Amino acid sequence: MKTLKTTIVFLLLTAFMGCKENQSVEVNTPEEVEQEAKETADIADQEFIDGMTGAIWHHYLTMKMALTASDADQVQQSAGDIAEILTEERVQMKGIAQSISETDDIEAQRKLFAQFTEEIGPMFEEALSGGTIYKQFCPMAFDNKGAYWYSSVKEISNPYFGEKMPNCGSVEKTISK
Repeated sequence: MKTLKTTIVFLLLTAFMGCKENQSVEVNTPEEVEQEAKETADIADQEFIDGMTGAIWHHYLTMKMALTASDADQVQQSAGDIAEILTEERVQMKGIAQSISETDDIEAQRKLFAQFTEEIGPMFEEALSGGTIYKQFCPMAFDNKGAYWYSSVKEISNPYFGEKMPNCGSVEKTISK
C-alpha cells in the first residue's frame, strides 16, 4: 500500500513538473502592441438603435480595414456578410455589397466600396444612438474626384490607396450621440 501511495505521489509530481516546464509567456514589444492596436482600432464601441445596423457597422469597419491592407479575400467575406444581413428593403445597398463579395479585384472593390459608403452612410448617421463616428474624405481617390468612408476613430486609415498612402485624407464630419 505504501508503494502505491509513493508511486501516485511520484506520478503527480512528475505530471506537475512536466506541465510547469511547458508553460511559456509571449511578450510583445511596444512596436508589436502598437501595430496590433492600429489593426484593431476600428472595431470600437458605437451603439445603434437596432442590431442590424450594428452588425453591418462591424462588417463595414472590417471591410474598410481589409481594403486598407489590400486584403481582397477579407473584403469579399465582409461584403458577403453585409449582403446576408441587409433586408430586401435595401435592394441598392444589398446589390452593391453582393457585387463587392463577387470580385477579387481590389480596385473594383474600392470603387464599389465608395458607392456602398454613399448609400449606407445616412443609415449609420441616423441609427447612431451612442458614441462617435467619423465621416472621412480622401480628395485624391479616383483620379482626384475624391471619396468618403466612415470610421470609428479619428486616425486616418485610407481604404482607397491602401499601403501606398494610408494617411491620405481628413475628417469631414464628426457624428456623436
